[in-house]
Amino acid sequence: MKQSSILTMGLLVVSLGLVPIDGFSMGSRVPAVGTAAEDFRLADLDGKQQSLSQYRGKVVLVNFWATWCKPCTTEMPAMQAMYDKLRDKGFVVLAVNELEDEAKVRDHIKQHGHTFPVLMDRDNKVANQFGVFGLPVSVFIDEKGVVQEYIKGGLLTEQVILDTVARIQKPEPMKAASLK
Repeated sequence: MKQSSILTMGLLVVSLGLVPIDGFSMGSRVPAVGTAAEDFRLADLDGKQQSLSQYRGKVVLVNFWATWCKPCTTEMPAMQAMYDKLRDKGFVVLAVNELEDEAKVRDHIKQHGHTFPVLMDRDNKVANQFGVFGLPVSVFIDEKGVVQEYIKGGLLTEQVILDTVARIQKPEPMKAASLK
């Protein structure tokens, strides 16, 4: 095999996240819709530890983002608007920042007036846990802690968030047992 082919294969393996680089591995697996979301603990911008499980009983939007990511920052106003509108109705946004300097993140959040919790994923562990490969990624988790939607790319609008939360919060109709 030619050296260039070996190099190309090696880069492909690395770019797919199959081999860790300098201790940082890409997302391992995307959590399947209908499965329990794995709990995590991260510090917020006030240094207070927050966990996914503390929001059990609410619909949670876990959004992985970075200040340098244009699609990430473009969808944040929609996240803020829906957080303002729905937080008293059992909805919370957890914006998980990946690998950035806390001061830079704090400045960005302050400048844009975001009030939802921002959590710092300093070692990329939670992003890896949620199979994040590329930003942004949004994961909607229901009141019982089950993944209901996994969205890659900057696709969040106020309407998408509103529709997704409404679908998650709508109780499933009871199915009558059939007698045979």
